[in-house]
Amino acid sequence: MLTLEFSTGDMARIRFALSCLWEVASSYHVLQAPENYTIQRPWVDQVHARVRAAGLGPGSLLSALIPPGPRYMPDFLTPPSATLNPSLADELQVVLATPHEVVRTELNLIEWPRNAAVQALYDDPATGLRRLADEITAYWDIALAEHWPRMKALLEAEVFHRARLLAEEGAVGLLNGLHDAIGWQDDTLSIAHKMCGDEVPLSGNGLLIVPAIFVWPAVRTVTSPENPQLAYPARGIATLWESAAPAPAALAAVIGRSRAQLLVELAAPLSTTDLARRTGMSAGGVSQHLSALRAAGLITAHRAGHAVLNMRTPAADTLLAAGVA
Repeated sequence: MLTLEFSTGDMARIRFALSCLWEVASSYHVLQAPENYTIQRPWVDQVHARVRAAGLGPGSLLSALIPPGPRYMPDFLTPPSATLNPSLADELQVVLATPHEVVRTELNLIEWPRNAAVQALYDDPATGLRRLADEITAYWDIALAEHWPRMKALLEAEVFHRARLLAEEGAVGLLNGLHDAIGWQDDTLSIAHKMCGDEVPLSGNGLLIVPAIFVWPAVRTVTSPENPQLAYPARGIATLWESAAPAPAALAAVIGRSRAQLLVELAAPLSTTDLARRTGMSAGGVSQHLSALRAAGLITAHRAGHAVLNMRTPAADTLLAAGVA
């Protein structure tokens, strides 16, 4: 059991951020043992061969730094973000600026033999970090770039949901609701970790909470007292890789096939453009249908950056369930 001990200042400095690098590291972790991640298998089947063909499999720096199973992964792979929604390039600049003594200290914590790529990183961190950044960029382009708009939409909706929960229930309700392995009591956040039993008093800088797609089904942490991070699986991640089912005929007969299909597609938050692309409807047609669904209380919308994301309401979920029954 890992425990993080909060001060009043830490409670006041809890914040959220998305992270491309957390998705890189955790998705590569999935590729190391895909049989353990059934929800992600459609994605694995798409990218696994491409990643190996690009030379990013065994022998790469990524393969040596990100092991399968519940084992230590160097913290410099996932530095804390200073903004809510950094780009991959922004995060890689932080990685490249990692002090060399930090690189060597964290590599010394690795519990398995170093391959040649890791030894080269240890001996010459400046050159090794540039190689790492190049591998991460290549991996991102092959495995994640095409999926990132949908991933990002879901993650932004998750942050919106948690922010509303914070407003309604306070920090205690927020923290207790993140994951079954996480619990808050007596100014201490407890995280069920198989391999970690540390007690970490935080230093007043708070906690960075990172909703993520590929950390499912567990949570992952960075336990630095100065910059602690908690990555947890966002809600609705299974819907990212599913093809939407046809709209229930009974519901389509009541509200129309197009509107019923839009409700089916909105198992995850999507923009008007995303919905048009997924359904083949025109953007104008989608917008008209969404206005009607919003007026009926079946969807809500909120702004996330430059995009407006549409989400089903509980009433829509009930209608869909009844239409399938």
